[in-house]
Amino acid sequence: MEVVGFLLCVAVTSLLPFTSISFCLFFLRAHIMSSLSTITIDLVLDRSTTKDVLRAMLHSILFHRLFGIVKPQTFEVLDVTMPGVSDPEVEQMVQEKVDLFWKSIENGGSKRGQILVTFSEKRQKKGWFVYGGGEEDVPWEQWIINAEIRQPLDRDRLTFDSTLAATLTKSIQTMLTHTSSERGRSVVPPITHNGISPFPFKLAVKISGIEIGG
Repeated sequence: MEVVGFLLCVAVTSLLPFTSISFCLFFLRAHIMSSLSTITIDLVLDRSTTKDVLRAMLHSILFHRLFGIVKPQTFEVLDVTMPGVSDPEVEQMVQEKVDLFWKSIENGGSKRGQILVTFSEKRQKKGWFVYGGGEEDVPWEQWIINAEIRQPLDRDRLTFDSTLAATLTKSIQTMLTHTSSERGRSVVPPITHNGISPFPFKLAVKISGIEIGG
């Protein structure tokens, strides 16, 4: 479909000189992004559990989407058992982003931020009428964790923790439902190798809409 749209744009370009090829490429990328499968998880956290919750949440997403041979582990957060990936590189990547999120929140004025998990596939770059110029990562799914940090009063602690535990349970159910659904299965590109992650993935931290740390 995206190729058909691109060729249509090229045809229009030949008729309307003011329409540029760069516009066609923009059109193509916009179409790809509009079809990106996006799952959003909203969390209200307190300072004492922020790191544990975010680490477990990222591990749970990766556990459901790495597709390779994964050695499992579990995380216990507020009496909720969450699945994870026992792999040194994955653990380091997750920990670095959790620490970056925490540091950014601690040092900044905002108590809200995001951690994004984006899964992509390798595709040949599209050139003028032909494919060439190497490969590029094309996203096919993105998970967005919206996290807000609050500090509940002591008298509200029990209710706060209970609500958060229910949110974590619901999040795990969301992961299971999505990844087993027709939509969740259909967006997955063909798996071409059996590494722990057949597809490139990226973890990113955003505060006030700005990516931190690259």
